[in-house]
Amino acid sequence: MSECRGCGSSELHRVLDLGKVPAADHFPLAADPVSVDEATHQLAMDLCGNCGLAQLADDDTVTDEPRGVEPQALKDQAADAVARVQEAGWLTGATVREFGSPHGGTWIPLLTERGFSEAAADAPADVVLDCFGIMHEPDQRAAFAARAAATAPSGVLLLQYHSLSTIVAQGQWNALRHGHFAYYSLRALLRLLADAGMHPTAAWEFDLYGGTVLIAAQHGRGAIPDVVTDILRREDAVGSTSPTAVSSLQAAMDKHVHSLSAWLTAEHAAGHRVYAYGAASRAVALFAMAKAHSGVITGVADASPAKQGRRMPATDVPIISPEALVAAAPDRVLLTLPDLIGEVRAQFPRLDGRWVIDSPESLQQPPWTNERM
Repeated sequence: MSECRGCGSSELHRVLDLGKVPAADHFPLAADPVSVDEATHQLAMDLCGNCGLAQLADDDTVTDEPRGVEPQALKDQAADAVARVQEAGWLTGATVREFGSPHGGTWIPLLTERGFSEAAADAPADVVLDCFGIMHEPDQRAAFAARAAATAPSGVLLLQYHSLSTIVAQGQWNALRHGHFAYYSLRALLRLLADAGMHPTAAWEFDLYGGTVLIAAQHGRGAIPDVVTDILRREDAVGSTSPTAVSSLQAAMDKHVHSLSAWLTAEHAAGHRVYAYGAASRAVALFAMAKAHSGVITGVADASPAKQGRRMPATDVPIISPEALVAAAPDRVLLTLPDLIGEVRAQFPRLDGRWVIDSPESLQQPPWTNERM
């Protein structure tokens, strides 16, 4: 890629490079032999020096991810978000339209139960929803223009995104994956909104994924709300539009891969049976780079029936059902999705004391503190 996906500038800085890894959304059948061709897809992040948009450098993969099961954490956050938006007075009008995420989940029922009806496909809506959907669009400028066009003249666009400042501050390098074409700082997102003729009117922050932001935007220009100014100030302190700051993700990746590899080696040497929970796309590159195999991770449980019977790409680690995980009575369960810790603890009480959060910090802790966040 030679031009920014948002503004078209050629001033792109490489800030994170994973080299060649498996496609993040293709899970081969468990019976299929592991092939060296599985880990041949370049994965890197560029940062635009003009508009500040962080973006997937290139993507030669074809989306082929089995549909996952929406976690309760996302459902709870969606209900909270809609309630807060309604309380602030932004749910007005009668029609709603949603630009969905390929990972599933929808806010439409939360709006229809409040009296909204879905707008026709070619008609502007009073409320337009996008929860983690727009990042999957290769042409970011066109994607924002499409959402602006779908929003009625006096309507509101509600757009939720995983904050780049969170990704940088918490070293979440594995937020980068194939099919995810943009990673937003609020400053970059406001530029994209402005180019589409919209401005922010409200914002809300949530703990999901370590830090997500929901923006309300309307047509035209207007004063920047104090809450938006505050988020911009905190993002600038992190340096989320600075190539130097965002490049810290490279060191975070190296540390994470080394920590997981060392931990798996130590657990295997101690005779512990290790499983994982969550055959997530964010774990694909990590498992491959850490050279995980079924000798050190016996299996990965996932709630999605579509993923069960498959394996983690470029490894022979099978994907199994949660019931099979519980029946196996493992010594350790590596949780690849930290946001799920509350619900998996409640759902699988027999695994109490065995959860290990997948982060460099948790992997370096003694076993008796593994369940700490």
